[in-house]
This record gives sequence, C-alpha cells and structure tokens, in this order.
Amino acid sequence: MFAENKEIGFTPVSFDFTYYGTRELTLVKDGYETLTVYPEVRKPWYQYFPIEFVADNFSPVKINNRHEFNYQLQPQVILPNDEILIRGWELRNAAQIPDY
Repeated sequence: MFAENKEIGFTPVSFDFTYYGTRELTLVKDGYETLTVYPEVRKPWYQYFPIEFVADNFSPVKINNRHEFNYQLQPQVILPNDEILIRGWELRNAAQIPDY
C-alpha cells in the first residue's frame, strides 16, 4: 500500500499523519487491478479552536484519532495475446497514417 506515493506496508496497515484533509492511497496486489482512492480525513470535534488548545495541552490522557477505510480490489482482467497483438498493430498503423 502507498500513501502519497510512499510505500507504507502491507494491508492491514496503519500510519501516522500530521494534517487532516484529502489523502491519496494506492492499493497494489498481484492478480488485482491497482486502486487509487482519495479519502477525506476529517478533523474530530476536539481539533477545533478553542477546544483544540485544551485537548492538546491539558488532557490527562493521550488522545488517538483513528480512521478506518475498507476497499474491495477487483480481479485483474488478462487479455489474450492475440487481442493484445491486434491492438498493438492497430495503434502502429494509426500512428503511421498522416492526419490532414
């Protein structure tokens, strides 16, 4: 799994971040289509001013904020070699014909 183009490990995985907002997550697994998603990680209620100041500085316990995202990967579609060759020849021929 990748977060912001940095490999973070195998799923299930957890990682720390500093800022809330939209994240880029890329899930990669052999035999499955690569999935890139952009989930929004919203701030919890205790991260809004002035509650944030009290929660960060005077809380008697450590506060952990966890978000869980679940995604289903689709099996990879493998095209037959003949179909790939035909598509390649079509692209080659289209590139050689001048477009006026």
